[in-house]
Amino acid sequence: MLDNLKNGLRAALKKIVNSSGIDEALIKELAKDIQRALLQSDVNVKLVFEITKNLEERSLNETPPPGLSRKDHIVKILYDELAKLLGTEKQYEFQPGKLNKVLMLGIQGSGKTTITAKLAKFLTKSGYRVAVIGADTFRPGALTQLKTMCEKANVEVYGEEGNSDSPQIVKNGLKHFENSNFDVILIDTAGRHKEEKDLLEEMKQISKVANQDLTLLIIDGTIGQQCYNQAEAFHKTAPVGGIIITKLDSSAKGGGALAAASATGAQIMYIGTGERIDDLEKFSPTRFVGRLLGMGDIQALLDMAKRLETEGDEERVKRISHGKMNMEDFYFQIEQATKAGGLRSILDNMPGMSGMVKEDQLDAQEEKMEKWRYIIQSMTKLEKEDPDLLNASRIKRIARGAGWPEHEVKDLLKAYKNSKTMMKASKGRQMQGMLRKMGLG
Repeated sequence: MLDNLKNGLRAALKKIVNSSGIDEALIKELAKDIQRALLQSDVNVKLVFEITKNLEERSLNETPPPGLSRKDHIVKILYDELAKLLGTEKQYEFQPGKLNKVLMLGIQGSGKTTITAKLAKFLTKSGYRVAVIGADTFRPGALTQLKTMCEKANVEVYGEEGNSDSPQIVKNGLKHFENSNFDVILIDTAGRHKEEKDLLEEMKQISKVANQDLTLLIIDGTIGQQCYNQAEAFHKTAPVGGIIITKLDSSAKGGGALAAASATGAQIMYIGTGERIDDLEKFSPTRFVGRLLGMGDIQALLDMAKRLETEGDEERVKRISHGKMNMEDFYFQIEQATKAGGLRSILDNMPGMSGMVKEDQLDAQEEKMEKWRYIIQSMTKLEKEDPDLLNASRIKRIARGAGWPEHEVKDLLKAYKNSKTMMKASKGRQMQGMLRKMGLG
């Protein structure tokens, strides 16, 4: 999906990840590379320059939060700016205990009927009871196509062959389904163009009859920046609550389509990613940008950084970042790694880190971390505050309390001391060096 944009962004990011140090020249080079990648993907010029200006200024002027290196902070800034371009994380929720009516709109050829069937399947898999009304009387075979596709999802379709009165079909369909215990009714309508006044008038009539809870606009991702004008024209006729972008799997203009759609103020709710009926997914700006940048879903990693910055006790963060931590602080780090999905998840989601550490090393390290949690829990408060107190008899007592051999306690103490040293020395160093100090490189 969006291979050109993906490759361009990753190539730009690689320069930062592989650099031995960050300076102004490198940041400016990164901004230019990002500009090129976005412009080639048909993103609006004004938006591109806004993003890269913010990226440059923030990278040069912001101080990384405690616990985050300057390099990682620049990656996070890029991630933030791209995610902001594509909208917010808010999710639409269907109202429980009522019939949610969804009007499906789009120009001819946007893949609207196919998307209606895909959305019916998606919502059914999500636990909703879904039915569809076929009100596209303009395109020959539209009802047959809709029924054929919805059969694959085991979704009932109401339609009237030979009736060209779309508003009446919608009215009859809603009456047909009103006592059938459905959660969501999708209403497929005829494809239209913003210049086709008759069809736009028909759309107004359908909207009046349907009294829909949500209007979804389906837009073809291959048209790029034109999405903006299209969405704006439809929005004036029937207020658009959400957008679905189709054909992103093959489009060189997909970035432009996503950015333009988001700029209308309507939320991008779903994206079509292929030809199969299952090729539809909920759209999340943060996850989507993470995938573009080759980071997987880095939200867990960012959440951990945020917790270190805001939730963690300021003194603790200061101690950790300056290598003056005690055993309680070390335990805090292990807990944060667990919340973020474990060491494997953190490394997988860091740019350039996926696959760098061997699986057997990673498994062994995660097992150790799990043991260390129990060992630290067996220490007294005084021992956690000052691990230098741990002599042979204390180590023996802690090992017995934790249920692990004494050498496991000694391993923990060694890792704790290495971690203190690493935190002192790691500022501005490459991640590879940090891994070696952890015994993973």
